[in-house]
Amino acid sequence: MRENTKIIHIGNKVIGGGNPILIQSMTNTKTEDVQATVKQILDLEAAGCEIIRSAVPTLEAAKAFHEIKKQIHIPLVADIHFDYRLAIAAMENGADKIRINPGNIGSTDKLNAVIKEARDRNIPIRVGVNSGSLEKELVLKYQGVTAEGLVESALDKVHIIEDLGYDNLVISIKSSDVLMCIKAHELIAKQTVYPLHVGITEAGTVTSGNIKSAVGLGIMLYEGIGDTIRVSLTGNPLEEVKSAKIILKTLGLRKGGVELVSCPTCGRTQIDLIKLASDVEDMIQDINLDIKVAVMGCAVNGPGEAKEADIGIAGGRGEGILIKKGEIIRKVPEQELLTALREELLHMQG
Repeated sequence: MRENTKIIHIGNKVIGGGNPILIQSMTNTKTEDVQATVKQILDLEAAGCEIIRSAVPTLEAAKAFHEIKKQIHIPLVADIHFDYRLAIAAMENGADKIRINPGNIGSTDKLNAVIKEARDRNIPIRVGVNSGSLEKELVLKYQGVTAEGLVESALDKVHIIEDLGYDNLVISIKSSDVLMCIKAHELIAKQTVYPLHVGITEAGTVTSGNIKSAVGLGIMLYEGIGDTIRVSLTGNPLEEVKSAKIILKTLGLRKGGVELVSCPTCGRTQIDLIKLASDVEDMIQDINLDIKVAVMGCAVNGPGEAKEADIGIAGGRGEGILIKKGEIIRKVPEQELLTALREELLHMQG
């Protein structure tokens, strides 16, 4: 981890300086719909989201921040494009951080007005650059969209804000090209002390997006790059949080939370293992234990394959077994396996 990064306070959270990497997501409700937005944020909180961003395309959306903030418990970030007045309005209504691209926010006077409001309220600014919006002159300079161009674009924008006297900043450089994104982060990590928000933008659906994000984020995080992360998926934002938790836990960057292991199906499987494993994955989301749970497809190999797990279940024909540390505890009817496992987990949780 880049422990020398600048420490930035975002609402009641702290990033940079070796602090834990935080999970971020973005609402896909209409921000103006306070009830729907709050509900989604509370669901995301329960799933483990630690920073939430919402689009602010209208003044009504900016004003909605005032009511949303009253009902949630994690920092709320305003996503702003083009209209500097929306950035100011969002901060006036409680935004804990704003995300802008100084290149599309308008004149220096308009940017200065945004910075003044941020300085007065001590609100950090996330400077965001995407490969899809790289300036034409940089595309020409580097003969295409490149990692070097992304880094230069981001640092140019950072320097503009620094020259206006503000350094409460977070940097985000994203691309849907995984290898370009990795290279860009490797380059910029050596050239700045600001915290980095990392992610593979427009990664795709839950299937392809998860794979691209796991590869990209996995490499960057393993190299110590990243202070906040978002797994960008075309789907329910809850899936983003679930995936981010698994990535961090797999890399040893986060403890706590149940780890699920399950075997692939084979000709010995005599139970609907795919559904059972999926049901267990959903069921363990609210279990606050740092343990490994196994879901195995047959009673023959189940205990042996699950011996490294703290607890597990293995299916048979119409029944299954409950396993602890590789030892069979008891047999359970197939339809009661999920309930039996949850009861044991709740008992372990205390």
